[in-house]
Amino acid sequence: MKILDQYILRRFLYNFFSSFFILIVIFIFQGIWLFIDDLAGKGLGMVIIGKFIFYFIPTLVDKVLPLTVLLSSILTFGTFAENYEFAAMKASGISLQRGMRSLIIFVLFLGLVTFFFANDVIPKSEQKMFNLRRNIAKVKPAAAITEGVFSDFEGTGEGMNIKVDKKYGEQDRFLDNVIIHKKNNQNINNTVIKAKSGELISSEESDIIQLVLKDGNYYEEVLPKDSKERRKQPFAKSNFETYTINIDISELNDQDLEEDQNITTNKMKNVGRLIKDIDSLRENNLEKVEAFSKNVVSRMGAFPASVAKDTTQNLELIKLENTKEVEHDSIKNIDEFMKSLEQWEQIQVMKKAQNEVSSILNTVKAKKDELQSRYKFYNSHILSLHQKYALALSCIILFFVGAPLGAIIRKGGLGLPMVVAIILFLTYYFIGVFAGNYAKEGNIHPAIGAWLPTLIMLPLGISLTRRATADKGLIGFGHFIDRIKSIFKKKDKEAEDQ
Repeated sequence: MKILDQYILRRFLYNFFSSFFILIVIFIFQGIWLFIDDLAGKGLGMVIIGKFIFYFIPTLVDKVLPLTVLLSSILTFGTFAENYEFAAMKASGISLQRGMRSLIIFVLFLGLVTFFFANDVIPKSEQKMFNLRRNIAKVKPAAAITEGVFSDFEGTGEGMNIKVDKKYGEQDRFLDNVIIHKKNNQNINNTVIKAKSGELISSEESDIIQLVLKDGNYYEEVLPKDSKERRKQPFAKSNFETYTINIDISELNDQDLEEDQNITTNKMKNVGRLIKDIDSLRENNLEKVEAFSKNVVSRMGAFPASVAKDTTQNLELIKLENTKEVEHDSIKNIDEFMKSLEQWEQIQVMKKAQNEVSSILNTVKAKKDELQSRYKFYNSHILSLHQKYALALSCIILFFVGAPLGAIIRKGGLGLPMVVAIILFLTYYFIGVFAGNYAKEGNIHPAIGAWLPTLIMLPLGISLTRRATADKGLIGFGHFIDRIKSIFKKKDKEAEDQ
């Protein structure tokens, strides 16, 4: 490697790692707010919080790395142009492409590393982070209670769902407006408990958590063994000032916080798993649609399946069929059929047809929502598969956007280059977000949704590289300005002649 290549690569790596460190810290603080409710005030140790942040960092690579490449390339070549180092290179016969040679090799290697991260590291980090959050909610019962929705407490062995309007106090131990649905041995919610307030009381030495409810009501549906008594639907009701529920968490104290939950999403899968699941999901969706269409057709009875005729009939059977008198249906259309019926029969037929059509429409509407969610899940898998490839290529393309752009604007430091890099990255990022959402809904193909921001940046990179090589400005307004000046000069000359 020549001295110039070493110098350019060293300057680029310095800007690259400095930008990466700054950006990763910013994105960590920005992203940690998404999970602040799962971590803050739960009595979690620094080791657990450190693990959570450690697993969270790789998931930021798809945002941080493209912006880092773009910013560092603008900073490096902007500084070269500002300090006339780029002009000295050109005076020595070194072109822009020749100066970028060592960086092109590095960026190609970076693209391979990025694909490895997207394929292996990020899915594992997503899985680990999901397991950690889920198991924290089990070990810390207060963390399992979400304000405003019913939270499942099956993991504690109590078999109940709890909803609160508000949590407050140390470690969210105090609860307002508590509603509890308790389950029986048949997993049926037959008991409802309502209280104006509640408190979770626990200690490190005890395996029991006490849920103390105050000022509430207790409702229980009684299920007698005698079927005649069940028809009366008996229930028990009582009021209480204080009601204590003991929750045994002895099984959860020894639980590994990183234990796998056997739950995977499209973000937790690598390329091989995604390809396999895409094929199985497509076949499963087609089977569902085909089975549903056959069900609707059979219920309507309007499109009977055609039976294939037997081509092996002998001549005698054919003669017999030809000699038979064909009985034609005397009913030619629906109007004649309805006129042939009595009025009460017409009403009965119309009501039956109306009920049948209404039932089929309701079934179709319900199935439509299910199929839409299935195809959205299917599209998200295709989108994730192509995003892994697009992420690696985007780092390469954004380098060819940032390097010539830095040479054109001729500014180093964290001022103008930072502003330009953020504007370009936000454009790239929001195009990807909108395209991804459209792809999940099925409005565009998922492959287009994954590749669209990269394909938009590709012609920009080619154009900027050509302009920087030819020593042209960012936008070629010079020709238009000269034309405007010439028009004004002609007008001034005509005015002087007059």
